[in-house]
Amino acid sequence: MLKRFGVILLCLLLLGACGETKSTGKLQKVGLLVPETVNDQVWGTKGFKGMLKIQSKFNVDVFYKEGMNSEAVVKRAVEEFDQKGVNLIFGHGAEYAEYFNKISKDYPKIHFVSFNGDAKNSNTTSLNFKAHAMGFFGGMVAAHMSKQHKVGVLAAYEWQPEIEGFYQGALAENNQTHVSIEYVGNWDDETKALQLVDRMLANGVDVVYPAGDGYNVPVIERVKEQGLYVIGYVSDQSDLGESTVLTSTIQQVDKLYEKVADQYNKGELESGNLSFDFQDNVISLGKYSPLVKKEFIQKMNKHIDDYKETGKLPK
Repeated sequence: MLKRFGVILLCLLLLGACGETKSTGKLQKVGLLVPETVNDQVWGTKGFKGMLKIQSKFNVDVFYKEGMNSEAVVKRAVEEFDQKGVNLIFGHGAEYAEYFNKISKDYPKIHFVSFNGDAKNSNTTSLNFKAHAMGFFGGMVAAHMSKQHKVGVLAAYEWQPEIEGFYQGALAENNQTHVSIEYVGNWDDETKALQLVDRMLANGVDVVYPAGDGYNVPVIERVKEQGLYVIGYVSDQSDLGESTVLTSTIQQVDKLYEKVADQYNKGELESGNLSFDFQDNVISLGKYSPLVKKEFIQKMNKHIDDYKETGKLPK
């Protein structure tokens, strides 16, 4: 508890450190809404780091609110942000697109940005990561390194495009690979996620892809206890164990937030749905484990370069 409080206290101090210096462009103040917490070390933390990047680059006040998981609380938060002079709001998840489509009409001076949704109004934008290829390359690494030819995906929801990508990538690397897929039904249900991963490991899975937020790190620690392997998710998670984390599928949300803020500041941010992939340098694979041979890493780098150039995945 003390460690968690310390992180939050430090963050609050950083958020309040920008003083009175303001951006010289359109950007005034920025708000972030997250459905759970900014301390999950995965998705929420990435969003918070994006706010810090914006604060540093543009010298504007930034604010965040956690637990924004219903339309009612989002409405209250937007009203509070509006009173503070916020004119760019990031909703850190797919659910915010629907909320913002309803709310944005009442706040024409605010631009609303969400993720992986369908933005319908002139002051709404949805940022969509094309996560299929990310999962595909992660699946290739998992299949290559699996000694039992059994890999597993522990996803939050069926709609995640990286899941099908992982499955296809694993088979593309080794068509004898068996891919187990389990769904937690929640981004943060640690208890259920650990139950599902225990079942996977008992069935011989030796590489796991925990594609979720709050349960990601506990699952990695559980797999690490068994001396087995994982593919990290959203962040470069090699710091959790280079002999456990073979590589990570990274979505550089913080970098993308900074880009979006820059576009808005210049009056160039488009409304509607915008898509981003490896070619935009906001999706990548992370640091490889020393266990992965250099020859295979070179092969993967070549596949990724080819994909950036042609848009085609390996067969």
